[in-house]
Amino acid sequence: MPKSVSLVVTTYNWPQALELVLISILKQSVLPDEVIIADDGSKQETIDLVKRYQTTFPVPLIHSWQEDLGFRAARSRNLAFAKAKSDYIVMLDGDMVLHHHFIRDHKRAAAPNQFIQGRRVILTKPLTEQALESKQTLFSIFSSDVKNKANTISCPLLSPIMSKLFSKQSLRGIRSCNMAIWKSDLIKVNGFNEAFVGWGREDSEFVVRLFNNGLIRKDLRFGGVAYHLYHNENSRQNLEENDRLLEDAIKQNVKFCERGLADHL
Repeated sequence: MPKSVSLVVTTYNWPQALELVLISILKQSVLPDEVIIADDGSKQETIDLVKRYQTTFPVPLIHSWQEDLGFRAARSRNLAFAKAKSDYIVMLDGDMVLHHHFIRDHKRAAAPNQFIQGRRVILTKPLTEQALESKQTLFSIFSSDVKNKANTISCPLLSPIMSKLFSKQSLRGIRSCNMAIWKSDLIKVNGFNEAFVGWGREDSEFVVRLFNNGLIRKDLRFGGVAYHLYHNENSRQNLEENDRLLEDAIKQNVKFCERGLADHL
């Protein structure tokens, strides 16, 4: 089990969703040792929200901000990783509301030479609007307007068994919106590749390099539950170039990216 955990939360100009995430962090049965907001250039409303929560937050709440020069999630995450003081990093998107055992489950699942791919419960647009208005963070398998209901189940007895059964060395289902890794392994592959600009494939290319360095994927089942708020899809205008970068990493057996975490350490 890791000595300490840094929770890195990406965000961009959606303070209402970020506040729900922060509220769900406060309700954790086991708190992270610090929370770092990886902000890809949000405006003043998000800055003010983080400042307000910083005054009473029970663990350090760090705001890592970069200038808004387009979708640069890879660089935003690397900046946050460089600030992290813990030996273990849990990654989360700023539209993922946490089950109250989320951090506990990730800590229990951590193991050497492995990274964790968590799952998500998809909330519909009506339920998302309701949650944002009422600041609701509690959902369950019985909640109306919840898709893929099996992902709502949190069971510490079944989780290790199911995780072992369903984990595969595959890029299928890779999403950095709910992922965890040792900081030493982040450094080994140089974090996310900052050549990726615009939405798409930066998380898959990151995992390709993890695989090429011998790391094992563990799919966290029946644990680490997070609820994904509904939103419109991001622009795909850079997807063709990002697909090319991913394909190059696969073909060339890339283990380390040139533009990455080391630039910020």
